[in-house]
Amino acid sequence: MDPKIKIEKVASDVITPERAYPTDSGIDVWAYGFMKLFRGDKEIEEIGGKVLAEADSIKLNSFDRVLISTGVKATVAPGYEIQVRPRSGLALKQGLSVLNTPGTVDEQYRGIVGVILVNLSGTQQIISKGDKVAQLVVCKVVLSDVELIDSLEDTQRGSGGFGSTGSN
Repeated sequence: MDPKIKIEKVASDVITPERAYPTDSGIDVWAYGFMKLFRGDKEIEEIGGKVLAEADSIKLNSFDRVLISTGVKATVAPGYEIQVRPRSGLALKQGLSVLNTPGTVDEQYRGIVGVILVNLSGTQQIISKGDKVAQLVVCKVVLSDVELIDSLEDTQRGSGGFGSTGSN
């Protein structure tokens, strides 16, 4: 039997995560608030004269990163994780993507699920509270033991990587 995702809303006005269609693997989540905003290496704490957390929307310049609160806490059964993934429409149409994709919500994490969005477009993008910002996907986790060895066995490929197999 598939595990259930247990969701706790931090306030009554949080939009409950849901699938757009019954067989979608991703469960949509919406922006509830803005937690951190970075322009270059500088953290921005106020937007339009308001503290970031009180803003109804933010303007993301190219390469700005924002940590968005979904307003939900979530967990799933042991042996599983929840992955935070980008939405294809936001990526294609607005150049917005989840920066640490996929983000991981471990089974024992009990904090608010956050989404780190980055603006990869060449134009300013606006994100408002209530916008769909990401999707959650449940994935099986393999908890492998770590074995320290002196060296790995040789293979035909060896250490070739990053383009070592050619361009065709």
